[in-house]
Amino acid sequence: MRRIVLALAVLAGCSGILRAAPDGFAQFNWFVSDGRFGGLSGIEVGDDGASLTVISDRGHLWTGRIQRSGGRIVSVTDVTRATIKTARGQGVPDAEGLAVDRNGAIFLSFEGRHSVNRWADGARPTELPRARAFSGMQNNSSLEALAVDNAGRLYTIPERSGRMTRPFPVYRFDGTRWCIPFSIPRRGQFLVSGADIGPDDRLYVLERHFTGWGFQSRVRRFDLDGGTETTIIETPTGLHDNLEGISVWETDDGLRMTLVSDDNFRFFQRTELVEYALPR
Repeated sequence: MRRIVLALAVLAGCSGILRAAPDGFAQFNWFVSDGRFGGLSGIEVGDDGASLTVISDRGHLWTGRIQRSGGRIVSVTDVTRATIKTARGQGVPDAEGLAVDRNGAIFLSFEGRHSVNRWADGARPTELPRARAFSGMQNNSSLEALAVDNAGRLYTIPERSGRMTRPFPVYRFDGTRWCIPFSIPRRGQFLVSGADIGPDDRLYVLERHFTGWGFQSRVRRFDLDGGTETTIIETPTGLHDNLEGISVWETDDGLRMTLVSDDNFRFFQRTELVEYALPR
């Protein structure tokens, strides 16, 4: 326990790229004895650091309470499930991004349907107006990341930009229409897998790269005008599983980042909750 707490304290005081080492994070392998659990692609942690909401790419929304000891996750309790259904009562597939605004409204982005929806428990998802560019995005590679700022504006980013030399466009919805206020550079083989806007009003973008032997993960941070790019972490292959969701929240000691992995419902992968203390 002490080793992890000390590692988190060191991370909070560093800057620039963190090449993650085994002592540099706290990780919990999450298992629920329900065949519908898995495929988690989006996460939100409440301001209390305990309330947890995650979305499955098969249309299940899971909630729970994070329990910690010595600053490290030891269990998730009070787990519940809700199914997001179509008009025909079927689960909505391909949900990838998750955002919860200050009023508790839940928003989901879809990589196959190229859309963003608002959802309330027991109701059908309500689709927001689409940007014209959404329809031309690659199948199963579109709106992977979703975030909401303190003003209630939504931000979504596609998994792929279309070319290695083309930056990732960041789309913002002001309640009426989408625009592209800025783009972020595409660097190396990494593709976008998640995003969040932290209490510091900065955009955190989670990216991953499958090397053939396992996954590398990277988190970059940007101002909300696209400026001041900072690489927060860049991990070696295999340190974590397929990290797809990110939530940034505040503790008494500073900012904390909670990440979740998508196990793709495969027995050889894991659902991981991974936490890092953030450099200022």
